[in-house]
Amino acid sequence: MESLSCLVLKPAAPTRLFAPRLSQMASPGSSTFLSSLAFPSSMDYQLPVITAKRSLKPSKASSSAVSTTPSTTTTDTNSTASTKKVLVPVGFGTEEMEAVILIDVLRRAGAEVMVASVEPQLEIQASGGTGLVADTTISTCSNQVFDLVALPGGMPGSARLRDCEILKKITSKQAEEKRLYGGISTAPAVTLLPWGLLRRKRTTCHPAFFDRLPTFWAVKSNIQVSGELTTSQGPGTSFLFALALVEQLFGESVAKDVGELLFVHSTDDKLRKEEFNKVDWAVDHAPHVLVPVANGSEEIEVVTITDILRRAKVDVVVASVEKSVKVSASQGVKIIADKLIGDATGSIFDMIILPGGNAGVERLQKSRILKKLLKDQDAAGRICGAVSSSPSILHKHGLLKGKKATAHPSTITELANAVDGPKVVIDGKLITSKGLATVSDFAMAIVSKFFGHARARSVAEGLVFEYPRS
Repeated sequence: MESLSCLVLKPAAPTRLFAPRLSQMASPGSSTFLSSLAFPSSMDYQLPVITAKRSLKPSKASSSAVSTTPSTTTTDTNSTASTKKVLVPVGFGTEEMEAVILIDVLRRAGAEVMVASVEPQLEIQASGGTGLVADTTISTCSNQVFDLVALPGGMPGSARLRDCEILKKITSKQAEEKRLYGGISTAPAVTLLPWGLLRRKRTTCHPAFFDRLPTFWAVKSNIQVSGELTTSQGPGTSFLFALALVEQLFGESVAKDVGELLFVHSTDDKLRKEEFNKVDWAVDHAPHVLVPVANGSEEIEVVTITDILRRAKVDVVVASVEKSVKVSASQGVKIIADKLIGDATGSIFDMIILPGGNAGVERLQKSRILKKLLKDQDAAGRICGAVSSSPSILHKHGLLKGKKATAHPSTITELANAVDGPKVVIDGKLITSKGLATVSDFAMAIVSKFFGHARARSVAEGLVFEYPRS
């Protein structure tokens, strides 16, 4: 196996970012779909003409075990006209929301996404503690040609990417040959800048690292596209970043379709949250939350909910209902759970949150252990949450009687007291959402219920996520 040319150090503890949020800069009437999502007026790019159509349907994950052995097989470098090849490198301390949203959105658009570890092993621990498994090691990518190289942020993840010589050569060649590349959050300042790949490029990054950018070229915006380079600010702008890349790879129509599929809306959005039968959720300890997962669970939902709650100092346990802690999510992202569901039965959880994903929901529904945990949770008057299609699990177990809830449009008709409109619906000690891009609002609503609005605002600022002041 080819040896890695990455600097290998003993990892320090991942660093989470909490910084004041920069105001959004709205676009004055651009005709593209992305400008309807409140992109800044300084986006100075032209889109390629793309005629190929892409399937937007989520793939069903296999129930087989996830391999953690590095692949030594190199993919053919001559990609077909109908395929766009994308490299997403990851390392210890990579920001999980940024990496997973990038991968998920690009795969939904039809891109062939290679997740490559810059570490000696495929398994990495992301900045918020989520375990991820890469598809391959970066050494297998050195002779491949990519249509896009997209760098997630996170600390020390961006420094790990910066110190990988193979990745530096791949990305430098990408820039030299005028192919697309980009970075989000800390990646522009910590990774791309030292490599000399921001020269004469308008650039943005996470507000906490903004002062590292060259003053003349730094732009305070959520998204900045300058030639082949695209940059963005943080986890809260990850969907906009991913869709900007989709638009450049596949065109405006595909970006619009994917955005609608994910419930990414414009700033004149529908009601964020509606609450019925208001009760207090506060507890006298760090809230203990269980997130069950299965093969086919929606990775955006699992990772976003877990990441945001952990930022708020919630004790989150991700438990697999499979025979292994390693699960393959709906778009092929490989997640390492903290434990098996059977090992969680001895604990009392303040809240249980069910992620969506059609195949995953089917597997969660079949778990007898999870069914008992949910029944006990309801009998004890503790909190339950469900997103996307997973409210159907609560419905089938008889746990939604007399409760108002929302769900994914494909599921909402199954619910007796469905509320269609708000992204998030709270009824007493039940909280539900439409899923996908709305889970950020879902997780922030949970933070607000447990800790109050001030804590939620603080978390939102670190995420660079638009959140109400009151």
